[in-house]
Amino acid sequence: MNATQAYTIFEKSIKDYHTNDQIDTPIDNPYDKEDIKHLFYHKNWIDTVQWHLEDIIRDPEINAMDALKIKRQIDESNQVRTDMVEFIDSYFLDLYKNVSVKNNAKINTESPAWAYDRLSILALKIYHMREEATRSDASDAHRSSCEKKLQVLLEQQKDLCTAIDELLEDFQNGDKYMKVYKQMKMYNDDNLNPVLRARK
Repeated sequence: MNATQAYTIFEKSIKDYHTNDQIDTPIDNPYDKEDIKHLFYHKNWIDTVQWHLEDIIRDPEINAMDALKIKRQIDESNQVRTDMVEFIDSYFLDLYKNVSVKNNAKINTESPAWAYDRLSILALKIYHMREEATRSDASDAHRSSCEKKLQVLLEQQKDLCTAIDELLEDFQNGDKYMKVYKQMKMYNDDNLNPVLRARK
């Protein structure tokens, strides 16, 4: 699967979410659990829900208790998102495990899954910027400004898809090698976060 195909899955997830446009809508993943498409769809669904949680929590008139609840939902979502990215990287590690790595092979600044993470977020930016660029109740100036931003995002999408495909080709050819570091987040760990540790 190339990056453009993955992007199409992200677009489907975003479109499916906006059928109801509710953060508590249960995911209905259309892909087989053994298929990488299932992981990409699930990954983007997490991102899409979190996108809307981030919108909600920025309401200046939000109730403090509601804001706290949503902040904790965002924290939990971030952890799930990170776990999902690492799981997707495990797929790529297994995919390229038998590749003969060249002696002069180089390491990349980010893993494939984190590159796809950026593409997933970019798909959300494009979807919502397109909404703003065509919003009937907005001013002409607003729509024009958003259309210019949309064109930049679309160019970025093209470049990022190309870069991801080239990265995967480098892995396949042994020109680069994968090395994945776990995120080792500390603030959710009872033993590493001093505030949580003090409450044990």
